[in-house]
Amino acid sequence: MPASEAAEIACPRLGYTVAGILMPSSLDALLADLESARNQFGHGAAGKIKTLLALISRHEFRDAKLLIRFHESLLFLRAFPPSLSLVPKIEKLLDVFYKRVEAVRALGADMAVFDDFETSGIAGTSMQDTLNFEAARWLVGRIPRNVEIAWDEYQEERAWGMTWPRFIPLLEEDADVEANVPWRRWLDAARGRQQDLAWLIRQFERLPFDGATGGERARAELYDALRIPLRWNLENLKLSRTTNWQRPRKFFLHEEPLISRRQVSLALEFARPKPRLRRLSRREGETVMDWIREVMVVRYRELYGTTLGDPRSVVHADLGRGVVMYFWNLPAARRLPLRAYVAGFTLKNGVPINYIEAIGLCEWIEVGFNTFYTYRQGETAWIYAQALRCLCALTGAIVISVYPYQIGQDNDEALDSGAFWFYRKLGFRSGNPDLEELARREERKIAADPKYRTSRRTLKRLAGVHVFYELPADSRGAGAKKEGAWDPFSTRNLALRVNRRMAREFNGDAARIREASVREVSRALGLNASRWPDAERRALDNWSLVLALIPDLRRWSAEERRELVRIIRSQSAANEMQYLRLTQRHERLRRELLRLGSAS
Repeated sequence: MPASEAAEIACPRLGYTVAGILMPSSLDALLADLESARNQFGHGAAGKIKTLLALISRHEFRDAKLLIRFHESLLFLRAFPPSLSLVPKIEKLLDVFYKRVEAVRALGADMAVFDDFETSGIAGTSMQDTLNFEAARWLVGRIPRNVEIAWDEYQEERAWGMTWPRFIPLLEEDADVEANVPWRRWLDAARGRQQDLAWLIRQFERLPFDGATGGERARAELYDALRIPLRWNLENLKLSRTTNWQRPRKFFLHEEPLISRRQVSLALEFARPKPRLRRLSRREGETVMDWIREVMVVRYRELYGTTLGDPRSVVHADLGRGVVMYFWNLPAARRLPLRAYVAGFTLKNGVPINYIEAIGLCEWIEVGFNTFYTYRQGETAWIYAQALRCLCALTGAIVISVYPYQIGQDNDEALDSGAFWFYRKLGFRSGNPDLEELARREERKIAADPKYRTSRRTLKRLAGVHVFYELPADSRGAGAKKEGAWDPFSTRNLALRVNRRMAREFNGDAARIREASVREVSRALGLNASRWPDAERRALDNWSLVLALIPDLRRWSAEERRELVRIIRSQSAANEMQYLRLTQRHERLRRELLRLGSAS
C-alpha cells in the first residue's frame, strides 16, 4: 500500500490516526467509525473510509453480527460512494466476502443471525423457505445445483398421499391403506438420476389441466398446497445480496451531504417535466425480470408482480444521481379482476435498493414502497418522489394512496420509525377527517415544543386508514376531480357488495351469480361475447359482477356503453396501462365505481 496510507494505519493495537487524531482500533469501534463515516462528506471523508476499510480487512472476524455490520456498510458505500477510487476496493471486498462467512462458520459462530429477515442473502450462507410454484420453478431453473428440498423440515405426509399418485404409478397401493409409507423411496425410484425437486416441478408442469390460464393456476394451487420447504445455498453466486450489483455507465459520487427528507417537496418534483420512460425489448425485459426475482428471493420476499411480471411491458427511467428505475405490468392471463398493476425496483449506482408496487383504477393508485434496510439512510425521500413521478407518468394517476400497513397498521417497524411522519412531511393527508385533525394537533404540539414526540398509541391511531397525496391542481389538467373523492373507496367494498348479493339472491352460489351477471350485463350493453377470446370473456365475467349492481346500466348512452365494452375488452390486451387510462376517461363508470366502492 502507499506510504501515506501505511502511516495512517500504523500501530493498530494502539489505534490509528486520521488528521493527527488518535482513533480506537477494536473491531467494534472500527465498524462504528465506518458506519459514522458513511455519512461524512467533503475533504478527507474518502481517505478516512479507505483507512477504515484497510484496518477492518486485517481483522479476523469471530462474531457473525460484526461481520454482518461490515457487509451492510460495504453495500451502502457501493451504492453511495463518496469517491470513485473507493469503488474497486469495496467491490473486491464484496467479491471475496463469502470467504469471511466460511471462516466465521468454521470458528463455530452462531449462523442463525445470517437468516434474519433483514440480513438474509449474504454470500456464503444458505436460506430456507416455502416458495410458491412459479418462484420454485424459476429458482430450480436458475440455480439447479444449489437448491434442494429440505426433507428434514418436511412432514406433510397427508399432502403427499393426495398429490403424488398423480405422477407416481401405483403409489395408491401404499398411500391409501398403509402406515409409515416410505415416501422418499417411492420418489427416488420414480425420479431415477434426476434431481428430486427438478423432477417434481417437471411433473407438475405435465399435469393435464384444461385452459392456459386455468391450468397454470390449478397446478400452482396444487403445488402450493404441499408447502414444500426449499433450501438453497448461496455460496458466491451472483444472486446473493453481496454481489448482485452491476457497474453503471457512470457513477454518481456523493461528495456532499445526502438529500434529506426536509429538502424534498413533492409539489416541486411533480412540477418538473415528466420522466422519460423507455420501453425495453422482450429480451431486455426478461433480464430485468430475472434480476428482480433474484433480488426478492434472497430477501425472503415474494410479490405477485415480481414473480409473475410481464417481460414485454418493462420500461426504464434514468432519473439522475445514479438512480435508475424499472417498471412493468402483469401478463394478460395473470391480471387482477378490476385494478391495473405495476411493479418495479430501483438501482442506485447499479445496486438494487428497493421494490415498488402500485395498483390502480381510474385516476387513483395505491402505492407500496419498500427500501431495503441497508439503504434507508440513503436519500429515501428523494428516491420515493422519483418513484411517484414515474408511476404517475406511466399510469396517468393523479391520486396517490398509501396502504395503512406502510404507515404502521400491524407493522411494528413502521411504528418504531415514525413512518406516518415520513409521508406527512412529504404532503400526505389522512383519509379520515378525525384522524386528519389529530395529525394537525400533533403538528401544533411539535411546533410548540421541538422535543415533543408523538406517542406510539397515537401513531397506531394515525395508521388506521390510508393517507393520500393528490397532484397540484395545475398539474391535473382540465379533467381534475374533486379532492378527497377516493378517500372512502376500496375495491374490497365493491367485492363485499357482490358477495352480499350472492348470499342474498343466489344462496351463496358463485357460479349462479356469475352466469346471471353476465346475462344481465350483456343484455344491458347489447353484446354477444360468445366469439370473444377466452381472456376477454374472463374480463367480462369479472366486470359483470360489479356492473350488475348498477340499476340503470341499460339507460346509459350508446357512447357510454360502447366505451364500457372497450374497457372490458382492453383489460386483457397487451398494454395494461391502456386499459387503466380508458377507465380514467369514462366519467359515468368512475362515478358508479366510487359510489359502489365507498364505505357507507
